[in-house]
Amino acid sequence: MSDRAPGAVAGRSCRTPGPGRRALVWISLAGPALVAVADARQLPTVTPTAGLVIDRSVRLTPGTYRLPAGEGAPAITIRGDDVTLDMTGVTLEGGDPLADPDRYTGTAIGIEDSAGVTIRGGAIRGYKVGILARRAPRLHLTGIDASYNWKQRLWSGLERESLLDWMSYHDNEAGQWLRYGAAIYLDRADDAEVDHVRVTQGQNGLMVTHSARLTIWNNDFSFNSSVGLGLYRTTDSRIFHNKLDWNVRGYSHGFYYRGQDSAAILMYEQSSNNVVAYNSATHGGDGLFLWAGQSTMDTGQGGANDNYFYRNDVSHAVANGIEATFSRNRFVRNRIEDCWHGVWGGYSYDTWIVGNTFANNDEAIAIEHGQDITIADNTFSGDDTAIRLWANPSQDPTWGYPKARDTRSRNYLIVRNTFADTGTVLDVQRTSSVTGSANAYDRVGTRIQAGDAVTGVDLGTGTVFVDLVEVGELPDGQDAMLPGGARRGRETIIVDEWGPYDYRSPKLWPVAGSTFRDRPLRLRVLGPPGRWRLASARGAALDRAEGAVPGEVTIRPTGRNADVRVELEYVGEAILTPRGESYAAGAAVPFTFEYFEPDIDWDVRWWTFDDAADPLATPGAFAARLRQAPSKRETVRVFDLVGSGALSDGLPRDRVAMRADGQVELPPGDYALVVISDDGIRVWVDDELVIDRWNIHGSELDQVEISGGAHRLRIEYFEATGWSELKVRFRKR
Repeated sequence: MSDRAPGAVAGRSCRTPGPGRRALVWISLAGPALVAVADARQLPTVTPTAGLVIDRSVRLTPGTYRLPAGEGAPAITIRGDDVTLDMTGVTLEGGDPLADPDRYTGTAIGIEDSAGVTIRGGAIRGYKVGILARRAPRLHLTGIDASYNWKQRLWSGLERESLLDWMSYHDNEAGQWLRYGAAIYLDRADDAEVDHVRVTQGQNGLMVTHSARLTIWNNDFSFNSSVGLGLYRTTDSRIFHNKLDWNVRGYSHGFYYRGQDSAAILMYEQSSNNVVAYNSATHGGDGLFLWAGQSTMDTGQGGANDNYFYRNDVSHAVANGIEATFSRNRFVRNRIEDCWHGVWGGYSYDTWIVGNTFANNDEAIAIEHGQDITIADNTFSGDDTAIRLWANPSQDPTWGYPKARDTRSRNYLIVRNTFADTGTVLDVQRTSSVTGSANAYDRVGTRIQAGDAVTGVDLGTGTVFVDLVEVGELPDGQDAMLPGGARRGRETIIVDEWGPYDYRSPKLWPVAGSTFRDRPLRLRVLGPPGRWRLASARGAALDRAEGAVPGEVTIRPTGRNADVRVELEYVGEAILTPRGESYAAGAAVPFTFEYFEPDIDWDVRWWTFDDAADPLATPGAFAARLRQAPSKRETVRVFDLVGSGALSDGLPRDRVAMRADGQVELPPGDYALVVISDDGIRVWVDDELVIDRWNIHGSELDQVEISGGAHRLRIEYFEATGWSELKVRFRKR
C-alpha cells in the first residue's frame, strides 16, 4: 500500500519494521479544494420549462415546477464548461408527490461532456434519476435536496422475504445500475465534489462509476431502500463526514435478516485507494459492501484494494458491518456492533483489522480462505464468536480466481486484542499458521475451537509492529455520528413495502414477534412523541379510542375476510411523511392502517416427478402424473413459500408439482391478483387462463386485474431445482 493517499499530506514517519513485523502507515488529509462558484446575485434569471437547455450560468426563478420527463431527454439539460446553475428556492417535480414512487420516470437534470459545472441548492423529486452527469469532470453539487425520487415496491412480507427484492450490482460496464434509479448518478466525473446534499426515501442516493479523485463530504444519504453511496471503478477519492444510516431492505426483526444486497456504502469492481472516514453507516443491509469485481473473479488479478476505512460506525447491519472480499484493505478504529457478522472478509489478503471496537455481534470477524491477515489492538465484548477462520472443502469449479491464485487459509497474526464476555474467541478450520500474543481475556467461554486440518495455531507467539497515524478530519466536517441516546439496534429497523421507516411520522406496526395474522392483532403506535385518536374503523374493533405515541393498541378484526382499515389522527411534534409532506407541530395528522387478506381455503395436492414426467420436456407424461394419486394433500390458507428447502413437510426440495383450487369472495371494488413464482406457474380465474409462465425462471412477478365478487381460482405450479418461491396475494387498487 502506498504511504500517501491522494490529496494527503504526510503524517508522522513510520519506523522501518524489523524481521517478522508488519507496519501500518497512516496519513492525515488536507481539506477539500472547493470549486469556485458564481455569485447568485450576479446571475441572470430564467424560468424552468420542460426541455430547457442551459449553456451559461443562470439562476432559476424560485418556485415549484412540474417538469415531467420520459425515457428520452432530461427535463433540463446543461451543456458547456464552467456553467453554474443556482436552484436556491426551486423545487423540480417529475410527478405527483403523493404518487407511488415506482411510477416515477425520466431524469430531472442531465449533464454531458461539460467540465466545471456547479449546481447549487434547490430540490429535485419525483424522477427515476435526479441528476445524471456523464463525462463531467470538476462537477460540484452542493446544498441540493434530491429526496423522494423513484424506488421499487418491495414484495417481502413481515414473515418471509421475496427473492424478487434482491438487488444485483455486480455489472455496470454498460450502465446497468441505472435500472435501479438514483438521486444522483455520476459517470466519468473526475475531481467532482458533492457536499451538503440530502437524499432520503428513495432507492439509491449517490452512485458513482468510472471516476477518480472525488470529494464526498457532509452529505446525508439516509433511509433509502437500497444504497446510500455506491462506487464502481472509482478510485483515489475521499469520503468523509457523511450520514449513511438506515439504507436497508430484506429485514424483518425476528423473522429474517438478509439485506438483499442493500448497503450504506457499496464499493465494487476495482474501486481502490479511497479514504473513507468519519462516516455513520449504521442500520444498513451491510454497513460497507466491498467486492473486488467480476474481472478479479475471472482472472484473479486486481481487486478493490488499498482503501482506508477509519473511524466509521457500521453498527447494526442486518448482514455484515463490513463485507470486503477478494481484496486487501485497512480497517482502523471503526465501531462495529450488533451485526450478524462484524467483518466478513472472504478471500481477503494482506488486510489489517486494527484498533476497532466490536460488540454484541453474532460473529465479530469471519474470514474464509484469508491470507496474511493482521488482527491487532481490537476490543471484543459480548460477541458469540470473536474470530472465525476457515477454508471450504471445495470451491466453485467455474471460478477463475482459485485457478489463478493460492487460496489456502493461512498466516494470521492475532495480537494485543481484548476479549470480554465472549462465547468463543477463535474458531478455526482447515487453516495453517495462526499466531499471536499479548491478548487479554475476561469471562470468555472457549479460547480456541479447532476443527479439521488445522496446523500451527498458537496464540502465545508472534509479534506485530503497528504505528498508527491519525487521519485528520476535514475543516468544517460535520459530526455525522448518531448522538448519544439516539435510536439504535437492529430491532429498530422496520421495512415496509416502500423501504425503511424513518420514525418521522406516525405508523402502526405489529409488536415484536407477532404477525398480521394474529388474532387479536397487537400493534405498536410509532412516531414522534404525541397523542393519537381514532377517526374511523372498518372491519375491526380497537381496544381504545385514543392513546399515547409511542404506545400500543390492540385490534380485533371482524368477519372471516381480513379487510381492515383504521383511520387515526396524530397530534404532537412536527411531522415529515415518507412522501415528503410536512405538518407543523400541533397539527392534526391523518394516518391509516390497512390490511387485506381474503379468506381462501386452498385445496392443495402435491406430486413428485422425474425425467420421464418432466413438465417441459414431456408435458403429456406430466399431465398424466397429475391424474395419479398425489404424494400429499393439504388445506392452505395463504401461499407464502420461499427458500431452498422443501415447499411442504415430507416433500423433496426439487422436482415437485402442485395443483391448488380455491374460491374467493372479494368485497366490491377493483383488485390485483399478485403472483410471484420460481419456477413454472399457471393461474386460472373462473376457468380463464390469466397467467402462463410455464418455464424455469428466477422469481418473477405477475399481476392480473380482478373485480370484486365471487371467483373460482386454480393454480398449477412446479419447482425444478434450486431456490423456489410461490406467493399469492390480493392487493386493492
